[in-house]
Order: sequence, then structure tokens, then C-alpha cells
Amino acid sequence: MRTTYASFTAGRLAALVLALSATIGTVRAQDPSQMFRRLDRNNDGSLTRDELPEAMRGNFDKVDADKNGSISAVEFSASGRLLMPLRIPDMVKLVADIPYAGTDNPRQQLDLLVPRTPKSDKPLPVIVFFHGGAWQQGDRSGGLPALVRYVEGGEYAGITVGYRLTAEAKWPAQIHDCKAAIRWIRGNASAYNLDPDRIGLTGGSAGGHLVALLGTSDASANLEGDLGKHSGMSTRVRCVVDQYGPTEFLTLDQAPSQVKHDGPDTAVARLIGGAIHSRPDVARAASPITYVSPDDPPFLIIHGTNDPGVPYDQSVRFYNALQKAGVPTLFQTVEGGLHGNFRNPEINRRIRLFFDKYLLDRNVTIATDPLKPGPAPE
Repeated sequence: MRTTYASFTAGRLAALVLALSATIGTVRAQDPSQMFRRLDRNNDGSLTRDELPEAMRGNFDKVDADKNGSISAVEFSASGRLLMPLRIPDMVKLVADIPYAGTDNPRQQLDLLVPRTPKSDKPLPVIVFFHGGAWQQGDRSGGLPALVRYVEGGEYAGITVGYRLTAEAKWPAQIHDCKAAIRWIRGNASAYNLDPDRIGLTGGSAGGHLVALLGTSDASANLEGDLGKHSGMSTRVRCVVDQYGPTEFLTLDQAPSQVKHDGPDTAVARLIGGAIHSRPDVARAASPITYVSPDDPPFLIIHGTNDPGVPYDQSVRFYNALQKAGVPTLFQTVEGGLHGNFRNPEINRRIRLFFDKYLLDRNVTIATDPLKPGPAPE
């Protein structure tokens, strides 16, 4: 296991890259290849140590896999996150690269954050992050900056989870991994002073899809899998924050979008093993809305009205289904918002209140009046 330290600024950069690259279809606002091109100031197709900001140079030799003194685009795509580690504050302990599925696959690992000085001796509620990236890219390290903000206060533990991507494994491998991670938390709760009955989830885009499915599907959905050492444990959770995730694959193309989802070479097709129309049963079984029932945990849904990849309509449909079933649900609309990266601190404040309400039993009021994205960075 490892604990990584570098500048906090670089960590924020890593989170930004992951957030911007977490698109569900073929639209890409930003991805690692675009970042590579920006850093490659002389356009020679490689990055020297001097071309990197100082905060990103610490693991240069590790990313330079062929040891030729420069980083190629392929090397950057494969290991670029090593250049952008997060500086963990002194009051937070990071236990990294924990295998949760009984394998040595680096995608089936999680990182755990716990406060060094908790506010009480009681077991800590856990906030679990699942990254986006159209199920075909992204990395669990993108969740560390947000989780640090929760953990450093001493009231929460945080976990960010990796899962197998579609180039390696098709559905339902992804949800099997996610469920195995939840079981690992329960199976190891006493070892890390975690509360197994107070697990909250958050994720955006593909991560939003996965946390929504974790929230709605119980053992009867036949999505549990048998990975890891804790196969008999429940995967139920206390609450879920679904950020602009697709929730009903069969209706993805029934609303305006810049992305056509039903085709043989789309992100969804790569996930479920074929075009949506050719695999309707699999598409339905992989959709969180299929499993909505009155005993689902409370949800907070967040979505931008101008999302170019995952139609806003997906969250409207999901919200309506949860409401009809009587599930406590809040719907945060971001007027004019695109695919995440909303840059409005009020959204993060409302997410925090949601977790405080359902994981800490705080009597709080959570506003859901529509918000607008914050200003673009200069």
C-alpha cells in the first residue's frame, strides 16, 4: 500500500481533469489527451521534465515507462495520474491501493481516508465516491479532493473506488466490482472504525449511474456478483447523491442531446456489449430506474439542463419514478449547466447538508431551488 504526497494545487488539477473528462458519450469537454497537448508546448509529441509544472515532476521517472527521458501520450494516458497526486493534510490518514475483490487487479482497489483525530469515538459514517468517464476511462483518484474536505473535519471517513473499465470487462463486471467494494466496507468496518450502517454514495456521469444502481438494486436484482471475501454481506446503503448519471438506457435517445447513444460504437454499447436496440434486456437490467421501489434510500439528484451528453430528461424520469415510489428524493437543477464542472459552491454545500442529514442525523433544511453554474475560470 502507498501514501502519496505532493502539492494540493496539483491534486485539484487532477480532480478537474477527471471531472471534465467524465462524459458519457462521444462529447469530450476535456480529457487527458487534451491536457497532454496543452502541456506539450513545442508540439513534439512528448513531455520533458521541464515542460511539466514543478508540482507534477515528482513521479516523472515512474510515468516514463521506457526510460527515454520523456513521457509519450500513451505513457501519459496510462499513468498520468501519478504526476498529479493530492497532498493529504496532516489531520487525514490515507490508506491507498486496498484490494477489495480478492485480486491483484489495480482497477479493483480502493483508497480509504480517515481522520487522525475523530470528533468522537463512535464508528465513522462513510462517504464513497465512484468516478465517471463513460465506463471506459477515469480513475478513483479524482474523488480524493472532495473526500478530503469531508474527512478533515473529523466526522466522516471517505473511500474512493476503482472498477474495471469496458476495455477490460463488459457489464455486469462494473456493478459487481462496486457491490464488492460496499461489502468490503462492511466486512472491514471494525478494523477501521467505520459505521457499516451509515454508508453514503456519490458519483457523476458513469459514476452517477453506478451509485444510482447501487441505491435501487437489492439482492433480488441478481447484480451482486460473488467477488471478494464478504459475499454474504448486504450492499444496501443509507443515501445516494446521483450527479448527472444515465438512469434509463432505453430512453436515452428520446430527449435532445449532442450524443447518439443507440449505436454499435457508443459508450453504452461498449458497456453492455452491443447497441441498445439489439440488447434491450441487458439495457433494461443495467438501468437504475428498473429497480426503483419504496424501500430505496434517500436520493439527491443533480443535473444541468444543457447537459450535452446525458440528457437532463434522464434525471427527470428517475426523480419522477422515485417520487412515485415514495422514496425521499431531492432534485437539484442547474439551469444552463453542462456535464458537471458546475463551479457553484452552493451545490457542494447542499450535498454536504444532504450527507449531514442522512449520515449524521442532523435536522437540516436543504434548499433545491434551481442554481446556475459559477463563472468560468480565467
